[in-house]
Amino acid sequence: MRYIILLVLFFGISCTSELKNSESTEIPIFLIGSFQDDYDVSYFISDSLFEMEDHTKLHILKWDIKEQYFVGQNDSLNPYDPLLYTKIEWMEFEDMAPFEWGFCMSVFNASSLDSAITVRTANRDAPKTGCGGYPFSRMKRSD
Repeated sequence: MRYIILLVLFFGISCTSELKNSESTEIPIFLIGSFQDDYDVSYFISDSLFEMEDHTKLHILKWDIKEQYFVGQNDSLNPYDPLLYTKIEWMEFEDMAPFEWGFCMSVFNASSLDSAITVRTANRDAPKTGCGGYPFSRMKRSD
C-alpha cells in the first residue's frame, strides 16, 4: 500500500511540474510576480494567470518558452473582449534597469486558442516599435 501511495505522489508531483502544452519545462522566474510598467499600471503574473490592475485577467492555457509567448482566455468579467483569447509575446532586456523585460499583446480578441497562437506580431529586434508599430510594454518588479 505504501508503494502505491508513493507512486501516486511521485507521478502527481512530476505531472504538475510540467507546463501545460509547452515544449519547455520551466517558466523563466523573471516573468513571475508583481510588476509595474512604464505607465504605472500594475500586473500580477503566475503560471496560470496574467492580471492587469484589478479589472483584466487572462487565464493562461499555453506557455511556449522557446518562442517566448503565452496564450490564454480572457476572464468572463473582463470589461473588454470577455472569453476571447489573448497572446502575449515577451522579450528580456539588457542594460535597461530597472526594466527587466517587456511584453507585446499580439492579439487580445482572437476567437479561439489556435487562432491566437498563429498570430505573429512582435519584432524583438525593434523593441521601440516591434509591437505592431508600438513599443513593448517595459516591466519592472514591484514590491
